[in-house]
Amino acid sequence: MFPAKVPIGMSVQNPNEVKTVVSSESSGPKYKRILLKISGEALQKDDRSSNIDPEATARIANRIKRVVDQGVQVSIVVGGGNIFRGLSGEARGIDRSEGDYMGMLATVINGLALKSALKQVNVDSRVMSAFTIRKVAEPFILGRALKHLAKGRVVIFTAGTGNPFFSTDTAAALRASEIRADVLLKATKVDGVYTDDPMTCPDAVRYSTLTYTEALAKSLKVMDGAAFALCMENKIPIVVFNFFETGSLDAVIAGETLGTLVTEEE
Repeated sequence: MFPAKVPIGMSVQNPNEVKTVVSSESSGPKYKRILLKISGEALQKDDRSSNIDPEATARIANRIKRVVDQGVQVSIVVGGGNIFRGLSGEARGIDRSEGDYMGMLATVINGLALKSALKQVNVDSRVMSAFTIRKVAEPFILGRALKHLAKGRVVIFTAGTGNPFFSTDTAAALRASEIRADVLLKATKVDGVYTDDPMTCPDAVRYSTLTYTEALAKSLKVMDGAAFALCMENKIPIVVFNFFETGSLDAVIAGETLGTLVTEEE
């Protein structure tokens, strides 16, 4: 997620700077099956002038294509904050449950946009929804999702968990656990998790690794508690990294040290 105000524990890169991550390893991908969590705002222009920007969406599709071409099985959970958030709707008088369902529908729209962009770069994909909306998306069925992944198709999970009061971070952790993903990649515009807000605290230090317990105990704003609990219980490592650095996704897939790795106790 790319909120206007940076959550404590994270640092935002200058969006005008384009940094390149150069891979020094050539042994192939470390992770064979991934779940990539991206926010809805990733589909927007930097100035937020449109809900879905074709160029931004195309850049995401090209990054994903490079990973698919390496033989990695890719699944995606996309947020809906570029269109509607349940919490913001509640602040405007919309019932929280209804607002959350509206947000879930927003993720379906984003999923279809990603599918279209992937088609443009010759990547086969399927959109799966947590609730029935057969005209535009397949219902989520675990066995079917696994078959799509085995055939090299990108699977885009939409509509969150299908229930109000759960974030798309929790949906990402749930789907990663169900498909037994090797890693959950939290794609953001931040370069990791910090001891404090580096925008206001120059002494803030970025963590290279964290345990789930440490992240929860220190209330670091990486993912919500339910998402952490699922990843911790099912031993799904989380990598928080700057998705918008050129080559960063490829570097993370290769197992290079990038961003912050959240994992179980050693």
